[in-house]
Amino acid sequence: MTKHILLGVTGSISAYKSADIANELTKKGYLLDVLMTNSAQEFITPLTLQSLTKRMVHTDVMNEPNPSKINHIELTKPADLFLVAPATANIIGKLANGLADDLISTVALALPSDRTKLIAPAMNTNMYTHPLVQKNLDTLKDIGYKEIEPRESLLACGDYGSGALATADVIVERVVKILEGKEA
Repeated sequence: MTKHILLGVTGSISAYKSADIANELTKKGYLLDVLMTNSAQEFITPLTLQSLTKRMVHTDVMNEPNPSKINHIELTKPADLFLVAPATANIIGKLANGLADDLISTVALALPSDRTKLIAPAMNTNMYTHPLVQKNLDTLKDIGYKEIEPRESLLACGDYGSGALATADVIVERVVKILEGKEA
């Protein structure tokens, strides 16, 4: 049976890397439904991700393609794994505090609690190490999220430090291990 992944893409400069993540997971035979925030669409287009996954990309919580079903609920039903990559400080805060004002945060709240949830932060070092962001990450871990930690690197802003999105290879490898039962 084909494993189903929900990939949330948020508004980080590293959003372009979601194309590599989506492409590699699709090539491995996984079924991907991509969810994008409005800010993510400023960095990468839904058409790019649709072309790679061969599936409609979901961008608006109010868009209901099937009038007999509620899209943000239906998207969660077949999902084996929920991945947010890149995850901004904003989405991390929303998820940790139960806010639901975009498609990703709404789907996250509707996701059954037994589903695997991964978050791959990407932001400036000072933002990533900020006590509130770390508190929100701890809250997410307490409710079952697993973090794919960011890399230490030269960041888009010119600073050097921890905050760069993990490489696509690292993210894909972690997803595959989990879906193949090699990591709890």
